[in-house]
Amino acid sequence: MSDIVTFGETMLRLSPPGNERLENADEFEVRAAGAESNVAIAADRLGASATWLSKVPETPLGRRVVSELRGHGIETDVTWSHRGRQGTYYLEHAGKPRGTNVIYDRENTAVSTAKIRDIDIDKIQNARVFFTTGITPALSSTLRDTTLKLLKAARKGGTTTAFDFNYRRKLWSPDEARETLTKLFPGIDVLVIAARDARTVLGFEGDPRQLAHKLGSQYDFTTVVVTRGEEGALGWHDSVVHDHAAYETDTVDPIGTGDAFTGAFIARRLDGDNVPTALEYAAATASLKRTIPGDVALVTADEVEAVVKEQDRDISR
Repeated sequence: MSDIVTFGETMLRLSPPGNERLENADEFEVRAAGAESNVAIAADRLGASATWLSKVPETPLGRRVVSELRGHGIETDVTWSHRGRQGTYYLEHAGKPRGTNVIYDRENTAVSTAKIRDIDIDKIQNARVFFTTGITPALSSTLRDTTLKLLKAARKGGTTTAFDFNYRRKLWSPDEARETLTKLFPGIDVLVIAARDARTVLGFEGDPRQLAHKLGSQYDFTTVVVTRGEEGALGWHDSVVHDHAAYETDTVDPIGTGDAFTGAFIARRLDGDNVPTALEYAAATASLKRTIPGDVALVTADEVEAVVKEQDRDISR
């Protein structure tokens, strides 16, 4: 039995070295990359055993993804498919004014056909937390139905459900996302959402603290975490909002920062921490992730602890 079970697509990320343009690249760095597997790995590295569930093509590229995830120490439980392809995305790094560019290539993927019969429900119902994101139902109408059924199955089994809203404008419009994702809300215990998404997609108004209160009071969530980028995050729980600033960091690669934060937050809550302490460790994990190339937070619990202690010393001086 795993502490946390996640479900979603993991792609292969292809990046030209340095700040090279995609159109001029003659070599690519290849890494596995997916929000749900990123969260599983971050949680596992902070002490929570984790399993990633998905539907993967029985191809060299599909096996490449699964092999890499297993190499990070998490359990993988996948349905191998002879139909559909492996999703990829291309990442072109750049600073201002060009900015980082992401190009998705995830049409007709194996995971987009995943139905509830393809997923081991017992693993979800035997876990302490089931986690997925708003990216998954954005990929196909089939996955919209599957995501809803998995959340219901988790709740039926007494498993806590955690969900990262994770709006991706390249996948669907705000109206489409709002219509679909709000239908999932009754099956969610813990919601993680960016302040910008609460405004853009859900149409909420106010500062992050007001957003947290509104989300917590309007929907039947146990906990709401509102992230606000470089300004940190807020956690609403028992009608109280707790605030934590982001840690200062030298950014090497920001991709996956939110996943690292969420994985650490869930892991620390599973370990018995209150919301303020979980936010503290989540912020520390996110800051470390930004120093690491790739989507995955290859951190240790000792490193996260050191960041937290150093910050505490700075505050007490």
